[in-house]
Amino acid sequence: MTSTIAVIGSTGKTGRRVADLLDERGETVRRLARGTSPAFDWEQPEGWARALEGVERLYAAYVPDLAVPGADVAIARLVEVARNAGVRRIVLLSGRGEAGARTCEELVLNAPGIAGTVVSASWFTQNFTEGMLASAAATGVLAMPAGGVREPFIDVDDIAAVAVEALTGDGHAGRVLEVTGPESLTFAEVASLLSEVTGREIVYVPVTLDEFYTAVAEEDGPEVATMLTELCREVLDGRNEATTTTVSDVLGRPARDVRTVLNEASFIGA
Repeated sequence: MTSTIAVIGSTGKTGRRVADLLDERGETVRRLARGTSPAFDWEQPEGWARALEGVERLYAAYVPDLAVPGADVAIARLVEVARNAGVRRIVLLSGRGEAGARTCEELVLNAPGIAGTVVSASWFTQNFTEGMLASAAATGVLAMPAGGVREPFIDVDDIAAVAVEALTGDGHAGRVLEVTGPESLTFAEVASLLSEVTGREIVYVPVTLDEFYTAVAEEDGPEVATMLTELCREVLDGRNEATTTTVSDVLGRPARDVRTVLNEASFIGA
């Protein structure tokens, strides 16, 4: 009997890639998001049971972030609905170093009757190519409240590949798979790489948290600005500087570095 693997957040950075990789492996995939049928909306839990009906394994990427207030309530409810639907394995995407995410992680890892795995990821390299910092390639300015902190930026394709192994392979239940890239770079060093790849000068400008909040609020509104500012305040303090070997341990190949990912990206307007 073919089992169904559901991907919550299938239109997001990781979920889209997880679903695509599962498709390539010939798995039966149910892509779930607000616009799918059945739909999955984190703000409409009354529809979750229908979305998870007949699902055996589940990948979940919570929006906006596991560190925000109320995320633990949502994850607790998801675990309950998933168990009642017959889900036997859950892989949860989490943010590395986020204290607020730990309760959510424990809910999945300790769920009775469910084999839970957490993929804990550091900053995405793709934030510079298809995310919140992609505008730097066009404006020539990479502004972040990071000072000289180093980050082991992780390729989202590597995150997805690790998640797929956790969904389909053995030996990952009860584990936190902490994934990073192979090297830690400052944002200034990433700006230098962006300059090299795009052929135009891109300068890193360290800003204060207040300045960062104001800039994000003007673009995306105060709610998003508050969330991102508080995340930066928490994790951009050097706690995540160390790299791990998790990607190579799980996949049997090295994690992809920032230069490789940037070289493969398309920079519109650069």
